[in-house]
Amino acid sequence: MALTGSVFSQTDTVVIKVDSAMANPDSRQPKTVVPKDTVVRVTGETPDKPAVVKDSARLAIERMPGQAARRSAIVPGLGQIKNGRWWKVPFIYGGLVGTALVFEFNQRYYRDILTELQVRYNQSRDIPDDRELNPEYTRLDETALLSGRDFYRRNRDLSVLVGLGVYAINIIDAYVDAKFFRWDVSDELSFRVKPSLQSLPTHASLVPVPGIKISLAL
Repeated sequence: MALTGSVFSQTDTVVIKVDSAMANPDSRQPKTVVPKDTVVRVTGETPDKPAVVKDSARLAIERMPGQAARRSAIVPGLGQIKNGRWWKVPFIYGGLVGTALVFEFNQRYYRDILTELQVRYNQSRDIPDDRELNPEYTRLDETALLSGRDFYRRNRDLSVLVGLGVYAINIIDAYVDAKFFRWDVSDELSFRVKPSLQSLPTHASLVPVPGIKISLAL
């Protein structure tokens, strides 16, 4: 059962549609006293372009991608859980934790080598420095230390970029999953190649000829 009403003004049309067949608790409700799955849709209307009316279920579906992306932006993996793709969460946090560990490793060695270089510089110029030389770097000259410092700094910066990439992929994946959650990915959608016999007319007769049949089910 559907009840449709409209109120006309000079430029806009307010369309109220009651979709009693598809209740959706996630859809936002107007402040008027109407059934739970009522949707109020305000659109411009012209003689050539009628107002667009969408039920509550359709509007809720259209909001899902944005909601999933925002959830994953606030808490990585939350959008995937809401989409029913909970098995992706370990991969997301594995990537984030992995990049964090790589960052900490390279940052630690970068600071150690940088401190070693600063202490050596101060000692060579008789500048007071309470820090001591690291015995692990005793056999390394300044050139080797500079090379190691640049190596760990480069890897540290790269780990930050990788972490940001994992975070961005987490948001994009949640959005795409929610966008195509109704997309049919059943076994009927497939690319099939199988042998077949084709009838080839020859001298007023049909001769079976072996061939290959390619079918794409949509």
